[in-house]
Amino acid sequence: MRAWKSPELRQLPGRLESLEIFDTMSRGRQQLPVEGEVSLYVCGITPYDATHMGHAATYLTFDLLGRAWRDAGATVKYVQNVTDVDDPLLERADRDGVDWRELAASQTDLFRADMEALQVLPPEHYIGAVEAIEWIVPEVERLVVEGLAYPVPGGDIYFDVAAASQRKVPEAWWLGQVSGLSENEMMPLFAERGGDPERFGKRNPLDALLWRTARDGEPSWPGGSLGEGRPGWHIECTVISRRFLPAPFTVQGGGSDLIFPHHEMSAGHAWALTQQPMSRFYAHTGMVGLDGEKMSKSKGNLVLVSALRASGVEPAAIRLAVLANHYRSDWFWTQELLTAAESRLVAWREALSTAPKGSAEPLLAELRAAMADDLNAPEALSAIDRWAHAAGQQASQSDSDAGLVRLAVDQLLGVAL
Repeated sequence: MRAWKSPELRQLPGRLESLEIFDTMSRGRQQLPVEGEVSLYVCGITPYDATHMGHAATYLTFDLLGRAWRDAGATVKYVQNVTDVDDPLLERADRDGVDWRELAASQTDLFRADMEALQVLPPEHYIGAVEAIEWIVPEVERLVVEGLAYPVPGGDIYFDVAAASQRKVPEAWWLGQVSGLSENEMMPLFAERGGDPERFGKRNPLDALLWRTARDGEPSWPGGSLGEGRPGWHIECTVISRRFLPAPFTVQGGGSDLIFPHHEMSAGHAWALTQQPMSRFYAHTGMVGLDGEKMSKSKGNLVLVSALRASGVEPAAIRLAVLANHYRSDWFWTQELLTAAESRLVAWREALSTAPKGSAEPLLAELRAAMADDLNAPEALSAIDRWAHAAGQQASQSDSDAGLVRLAVDQLLGVAL
């Protein structure tokens, strides 16, 4: 599956020397490597109702990470999936009376257009679940053979979390390793986020679906000894990441609603298949609401990037509105937030005409310091605000400083001035 066109990347003078992020698994801040090859996997969309502001916040966050790494001189291997067959997609296609493949294709195209407009760096590999099925089937078969997965009545295959958690070496996966949750805390989240704790025949209510056997009216694919069917959600990301990235890769990224069960189970599948951790670090973005309420597909109150763009909102302003919130915080999209971002963009552009001589390099250092500090985009924006205010007090202008500020804001924050 193709990704989208990359924005231009240019080298800035100097480089970012260090980079620290909050790691979900260790429950603390960790120094990331910034030299040599680094690797990133970010869970992609299920392509319906794309691209809402929660999506935008996630992919802009990990775009910042990719930009910071590249500024440090690292080589970035980046993979993202697309869950282009799944229950919610099939349900939406049935509701709207359209073919699920057409819905998936149209929403994926819309997502690509939004990412390109927002100047998000594309993944090196952009992989759909459907194209990964041929890689998934033998891995699930192997888990069955090794006693780490089992069929229930009707033929569906489930991951045995108890069996997989029993490998006693220091780096081994156990249920709760990534999320830090107890089984009692997991249960309601599992039911809420696509799990089926009450499914008859499961050994543990928290066992996760690996392979769903074919049902009438649903798409299915050859599954070898598993029978016709389609893969579960978590194994999709495990297999795709294992195929294209080292084991373990550097950072697993996604929204905080993916910590459990998705990232927990994906890590369990990876350990069961390779006896290697899936990822060294886990980074998660907060949730985005609208005007004080949770934003969700079920409520019908999604703010879509494409709708904002169609109404004439400049993508750079959308990007600035998102970056005004620290990636780990929960926040609300409001018209006031967007208006402030538009005003900020105007102020920065006007300040270029009076950029003080010698002001660009200190600003660049401030931007790098903010990025190194757990991708602190709000602080980076504040640094540019301060620079713009100082520029407004000047009567002279330095073309070279204006050019470097423009380049730094574009390369580090993805905002075109």
